[in-house]
Amino acid sequence: MALEDSVSDSVVPAPAPSSVVGAVRGHLSLTRLQGVCGTLAALISIGGAFGYLVPFTTKTDRGEVLAIVQEARTGKPVAGATVELLTLQDALVTMVPPAAGTGSAKTPTKEGTYRLRVMHPRYTTESRQIYVVAGQTAQIHVRLSPRPAPPPPAPPLVVEKPPAPENSPYDNIKKLFR
Repeated sequence: MALEDSVSDSVVPAPAPSSVVGAVRGHLSLTRLQGVCGTLAALISIGGAFGYLVPFTTKTDRGEVLAIVQEARTGKPVAGATVELLTLQDALVTMVPPAAGTGSAKTPTKEGTYRLRVMHPRYTTESRQIYVVAGQTAQIHVRLSPRPAPPPPAPPLVVEKPPAPENSPYDNIKKLFR
């Protein structure tokens, strides 16, 4: 029995961890694992919320054109004006759709130099050269003057016969037929 008592009381040492997993497993309990996972989740949530508050700016080659069309005398918005964006060689890039009844039109476009043309049937056509900067809005105020009234039609020209010369040799013959 003495031999059995000495064998049962002896402690067999655990094998030395042969890998990192074994080392971590020896010091990490379930409670510690839950704490680490909870802390990581909190940090990711805070980082995600911060990303929404401070958006990342991306480099873009596009800007915006905002044309505000007004009447020259009163400054009232002119609804229904046609706004065209042209190249410097007068090639049409786009027709900017007007906002509903506000007298303005807005469109995104690439950075560069353009010609902006504003037309309306009741007003004179205005044209401007603009430069669009990437990431910014080019705000252009256009004031349209009313078209001048067309001139009244000229009266028809009446062509009168030149008077017959006096003492014409045909005067006597004309008198016979009268």
